[in-house]
Amino acid sequence: MLAEVYRNYSAKRICQVDIAENYEHKHQPLSAEDPSTGLMKMSIDIAKSIFRTLASEGVVFSDGFFKSLMAAYLKMAEDNIVKYEGDAAINGLFFDRHEEARMVDAFTHSIIDAASTIMENPLGAPMIPNWNRVISATPGILERLKAIVEEDNKLSF
Repeated sequence: MLAEVYRNYSAKRICQVDIAENYEHKHQPLSAEDPSTGLMKMSIDIAKSIFRTLASEGVVFSDGFFKSLMAAYLKMAEDNIVKYEGDAAINGLFFDRHEEARMVDAFTHSIIDAASTIMENPLGAPMIPNWNRVISATPGILERLKAIVEEDNKLSF
């Protein structure tokens, strides 16, 4: 969704806002051993979305592209581990270097999994059509939806 907002609107017109007084962050386990759950699933889904967005902009993927991406990611991640370990030491905070390196390994596998999926099926699941297409294909759909919602609201009270 963010890629579509970025593509369709000027960056000067995009901003982040708080929509609630309190935000409940849903912490999830890394789940490095199960890519179908937790942060592993999220990181794979995000990588696939980024790759599909890039492909829609004309980026051509190859095995070399993904190898370069992983090498760059690993280098940046390792540099950041050193930086954050220093920050933690200066501030007297606990830093688990092994756990951080384990996360880097897991997210590297996320890139591999997402790249494999993209190379096998670049389009993925078909996109949901936009409302202009729905209205064109089904004349009167908005009026029918409005009537259904109004009827449903009458039954709810």
